[in-house]
Amino acid sequence: MGTGNAMTALDRLTHPLETLAELVERLGGIPLSRIRLQPAPGTATEADVLTLEQREKRLCELVDGVLVEKPMGFKEACLAGALLALLRDFVVPRNLGLVSGADGMVRLFPDLIRIPDVAFIAWERVPGGRMPADAVPHLVPDLAVEILSPGNTNAEMARKRLEYFRAGVRLVWLVDPDARTVSVYTAPEQSRRLDEAQLLDGGEVLAGFAVPIRSIFAELDRNAGA
Repeated sequence: MGTGNAMTALDRLTHPLETLAELVERLGGIPLSRIRLQPAPGTATEADVLTLEQREKRLCELVDGVLVEKPMGFKEACLAGALLALLRDFVVPRNLGLVSGADGMVRLFPDLIRIPDVAFIAWERVPGGRMPADAVPHLVPDLAVEILSPGNTNAEMARKRLEYFRAGVRLVWLVDPDARTVSVYTAPEQSRRLDEAQLLDGGEVLAGFAVPIRSIFAELDRNAGA
């Protein structure tokens, strides 16, 4: 599916809802426990995202006026940290841009806030070429990394890819800790799945970056006796 088709599919998501079942389906069939009822679905704002994070230390994405809790366990957080370190070690010495972690909120469109587990934003996309002061800056990553958690669904991740690429993201890595694979997307439905025997590279987004996938997942095997 090309970008044009992705835009058409995403536009269909804006139709009015009539039932809770339709809301859950629109959000990708996610568990009900991830959908916040206060404020009422459909009325939430960016201010509510920030208030919840400050008051309860809960990370929520803002989707269709709904606060959707971001699922991430300790294992997934450690894996995100490993990828963050690898990307930062490549990006910072070359001064290519910014690398954000698992609590880095970005506004892709008005009233759409996503929180990639790791993201790279080239300086060319950063207003003024300086670290944004806003808690939720309007930034479109060049690379967005999503690490699958048990609370994620295939439909949810498909919707995220539509949104990412419609916003202008150039590359998406979907990391599966259980299968120990990384799916590399260059369009919402165009991908190649890499396993531990292969290399993960940055393509045109991070030319020269390459790391054995086995070394990424080695983070999950570390122990006190290693």
